[in-house]
Amino acid sequence: MKKLFDELAFHVSKETTKKYSTSFSLGILALEASIRPAIYAIYGFVRLADEIVDSFHGFDRAVLLERLKDETNYALEHRISVNPILQSFQDTYHRYGLQRYLVDRFLESMEMDLHKIDYNDARYKQYILGSAEVVGLMCLHVFVGGDSEKYTELKPYAMKLGSAFQKLNFLRDMRDDYCALGRTYFPNVDMACFDNDTKETIEADIAAEFREALVGIKRLPSSSKFGVYLAYRYYLSLFRKIKAASAQRILQERVRIPNGRKLSLMMSSYVQYKMAIL
Repeated sequence: MKKLFDELAFHVSKETTKKYSTSFSLGILALEASIRPAIYAIYGFVRLADEIVDSFHGFDRAVLLERLKDETNYALEHRISVNPILQSFQDTYHRYGLQRYLVDRFLESMEMDLHKIDYNDARYKQYILGSAEVVGLMCLHVFVGGDSEKYTELKPYAMKLGSAFQKLNFLRDMRDDYCALGRTYFPNVDMACFDNDTKETIEADIAAEFREALVGIKRLPSSSKFGVYLAYRYYLSLFRKIKAASAQRILQERVRIPNGRKLSLMMSSYVQYKMAIL
């Protein structure tokens, strides 16, 4: 009978992904069917923690995050949770040999979001490591199917891709992060003086990480290569749109890729993938 609960657990993580992220949902659909549930499980876990720190205002977020940590520890230690998202995550964690420090680093970065922090270079790198790079490494464990040699080879590229995605998210969400949540992630940036020169410096860093990440995408197993390439292409399209916008516009509105454009990106990406990747 537990099989029914396990199926429900992965279904909840899948629906969570679809509800919160059209782009990642499309990318996951481009993965081989056998590894999709595990990626849904990772996304569901990450989203659960992210929602606590970003959305649960009016509640004691520190207490809620601490409870999530305790429940995660129990789930990973005992291989069971009554929380469907944690149940699917612990199954994925053990099935694919995820490393515990990846989970701990991620939760540490989520805790950082509970406090107003002046981000210097060290704290900025610490936050990106925990909030994005380790998530990429969790997914990489699934993509390589437990091949430790392949994991070690691709680890730097997975970290670059996660970092590029996160930094681009910071640019896209700058208005909400700064005005609504009081957060400024970019180090040594005075938001009162945020201008095109500052924006271009940030964009140059992101562009370099995108270039490095593509090298690793080309070396992924066929089961995951197109799905990751599709996510890369989506974010690259978003990056180009943000680059074309002024610093003032970034502070006034959240730049988006319409859902119709995402579907056309999926089709054009497949053509490019066939021509350039294989």
